[in-house]
Amino acid sequence: MSLTPPSRHGGDRVAEALQAHGVRSIFTLCGGHISPILSASKARGIRIVDVRDEATAVFAADASARLLGLPGVAAVTAGPGISNTITALKNAQLAQSPVILIGGAAPTALQGRGALQDIDQRPLVATHVKLFRKILRVRDLGPAVDEAFAVAQGGVPGPVFIECPVDLLYDEVSIRQWYADAAGKGTSVPDRLLRFYLNRHVKKMFDGSQEYAPSQVRAVAAPRASDASLQAALAALAKAERPLMVIGSQTLVLSQEAARVAEAVTRLGIPVYLSGMARGLLGREHPLQMRHQRRTALRESDCVMLCGVPCDFRLDYGKHVRRNATLIAANRSAKDARLNRKPDIAAIGDAGLFLQALAQAQPAAANASRLDGWVAQLRKRDAEREVEIEAQAQAPGELVNPIALFRALEKEAGENAVLVADGGDFVATASYVMHPRAPLTWLDPGAFGTLGVGSGFALGAALAKPGSEVWIIFGDGACGYGLVEFDSFVRHGIPVIALVGNDAGWTQIAREQVKMLKDDVATVLARTNYHEVAAGFGAEGILIKTMAEVPAGLARARELARSGKPVLVNVWLDKTEFREGSLSM
Repeated sequence: MSLTPPSRHGGDRVAEALQAHGVRSIFTLCGGHISPILSASKARGIRIVDVRDEATAVFAADASARLLGLPGVAAVTAGPGISNTITALKNAQLAQSPVILIGGAAPTALQGRGALQDIDQRPLVATHVKLFRKILRVRDLGPAVDEAFAVAQGGVPGPVFIECPVDLLYDEVSIRQWYADAAGKGTSVPDRLLRFYLNRHVKKMFDGSQEYAPSQVRAVAAPRASDASLQAALAALAKAERPLMVIGSQTLVLSQEAARVAEAVTRLGIPVYLSGMARGLLGREHPLQMRHQRRTALRESDCVMLCGVPCDFRLDYGKHVRRNATLIAANRSAKDARLNRKPDIAAIGDAGLFLQALAQAQPAAANASRLDGWVAQLRKRDAEREVEIEAQAQAPGELVNPIALFRALEKEAGENAVLVADGGDFVATASYVMHPRAPLTWLDPGAFGTLGVGSGFALGAALAKPGSEVWIIFGDGACGYGLVEFDSFVRHGIPVIALVGNDAGWTQIAREQVKMLKDDVATVLARTNYHEVAAGFGAEGILIKTMAEVPAGLARARELARSGKPVLVNVWLDKTEFREGSLSM
C-alpha cells in the first residue's frame, strides 16, 4: 500500500484498472459525467472510439468481447445515455457476451433531487446484467473494475454495469471546492447543518483515497463438466449409429481455444451443424460440416449432442430431436442445458473444453469408418440442396437475384473476411449461401434477433481483428439503424464494406403478413439511395441495379476498402421466394 499521487483523480483510477486488464479500446458517446474516464484512458494509450449512438458503443464492445475472449468496454453518460443502451445490453446478456458498461451518474449528494439526467438507474439496468455496482467512494472505483472483469467472464458470461457518479471522477481539490461553494457561508442553523452534512459527505467520499493498491487482475477459471458426464457421453456416442452434433456460439466463449475445438471436432468424426458464432469453426469446406436440412437430420439421429445450444425456438423447443434419441447437452448454464427438454446427459461446463476432453478420451479414429454411411447420407442431401440453390441463383430478373449476389460475394470476399450479419430475409439468405472462412469470422446478434447490431459489430470486429476485411451484410430495414455510423467509420479510419440488400421493404415480415392477412401495412420501404447517404458522411457509395454490375461493384468495394475508405454498396434486389414460410414464433 502506498500514497496516491496528488494529481490522481477518480477517472484515472478507472483508466488504470482498465489498462491493467488489457483493454485496448473504449467505445463511447461523450458526456460530462464520464469525461475524466475518457481523458485518463486516452492518456494511458487506450483508444477512445466515439460513435453516434450509445447502443452502437455497446454493440461494438459486444463484438470485441466475442472475438477477443476478453470483456469489451463501453462508457456512456448518465440518464438517457444509459437508457439508450438497454437493447444492446439485453442483446449481450442473451448472447452471453462479457461486456462491461461504465455509466455516469449525477453527483452523489444531488441524486434524487432533480439534478441533470438524474434517474434511479438500478431498476432500469439491473435485470439486464450479471452485476450492478453503484460506486459511492473514490477508493472503490478500481476494485469495482477488477470485480466487473471477474464477474463478466465467470460461469455463464454476461454484461456488468458500473455506475460512477461524476463527483467521484474529478480531482479531490475541485470537488471539495464545489461542495464548499454549494454549502455557502451563511450563519443560520439550516446553513450550518447543510455545511456539516456536505462536509461529512465529502469526507466519506474521499476516505481512504490517498491509499493506493494496484489493480488486482483475477484469474477466471473456466467451468469444466464432470468426469461422470464425460464418460457417459463417450459411451453414448460409441454405441450411436447416427450421432450428430450442433455447435453454437457459447462453445467459443474461450475464443483462444477455437483452433483446438476445431481439431477436436475433426478427431471425433461426428457430423456437425454450426450456428451463430460457431459458423466458420471448421473453415469453408469440411467433410463433417453439414449446412442444410438440419431438422431432418436431427429427427434421424439416434444421439444428438448440443454444444452451447439451448432447445429454444431455433430447435422448435426441443421437438427437432426425436424422443427416443439420446440427448447430450454441453453447456455452461444448467438452465439452458435443460430448457424445454431434459437431456439424458447434462455436461455442465464449458462446451469447447468438453469437446476437447471427449476427443482426447476417445480412441484414435474410433468413428473413422463406422459412420461413413451416415456422413455420406447427410452429404448427399447437402449436395442436392446446393443444386437447388444454384438453380434458384440462375433465375433471371430485372434487378439483382439475392442468391446469385451471395454466390458472387462468396467468390470475391477475401480469405480474411469477417462477415457481420444484420437483417432479416437478406441475412438469412446469406446464412445459406455464404461460407465463413475461419473460426470467429461470423457475427450475428444471437438469440434476441436484434436489428441494428451491424455498425457496432463491424466497428468492434475491425479493432479486434486489425487487417481483416470486414463486411456488413445489411438488410435495407436494418441498415436504417446504423447508417449514421458511417460518420464514425470515416472519422476513425475504419474501412468496412456494407452490402445493403435493397428490396424496398421489411421482406421477412411482409412475406408471411401479406399471405396471412392480405395487408402489407408498415412493411413497405423506398428504394432509398443509401449509398448517397454514406457518401455524405465522407465514405464511398456504390449503386448496383443489375447482375451484370455485381462483379465489378464488389471488386471496386474491396479496392476502396484496401485504400482505407469505408464503402456502402447499395444493391437493388428482385423479390424472391427463397425463404417462403420463414415466420418464427
